[in-house]
Amino acid sequence: MFSLLFFAVFCASCLAAPTIHRSFSPDVGPGTGTAFATGGGDQRITAIRIWERSGAYISGIQLRFGFIWAERVGVEVGIVQQLDLFDGESFVQVSGKFHSDYIYQLTFVTSRGRFLMVGQPITNSFNLYPTYSDEELRLLSGRFNGAGITSLAAHWGVFQGNSSYIQ
Repeated sequence: MFSLLFFAVFCASCLAAPTIHRSFSPDVGPGTGTAFATGGGDQRITAIRIWERSGAYISGIQLRFGFIWAERVGVEVGIVQQLDLFDGESFVQVSGKFHSDYIYQLTFVTSRGRFLMVGQPITNSFNLYPTYSDEELRLLSGRFNGAGITSLAAHWGVFQGNSSYIQ
């Protein structure tokens, strides 16, 4: 009887355990130059900055994790646009366009339906999104050279920490 009770409690605890999963959207673009990864550890992404060479391609990207801006990837050339996320909001889709040597357009969509679109709609389209509906963007990786971003990949996961922050 005791072993049956133990088995039932064990099964119930397994069902109650949170499922931790991650997914990856492979890189898009030609991918020349220096490899990068923007990582915030266990912090949630709270904002993004994107630089666009005027009328051309994406020259730089920077993510904020919690209150700290990560190191910028690429160069600070051209027009910068920024999107600050609300408390509990996250990025759930990244799409855009690439051609020849660079990423030309990026669109980051949030869990609240807001979006930031930067760049020019040129040639090849891509759409990066998580495998599981409870995942959010955790970091970006790819390649850049001295002029701009040449490839981009998205890493998705379930945020496990405290999602509260004050802007």
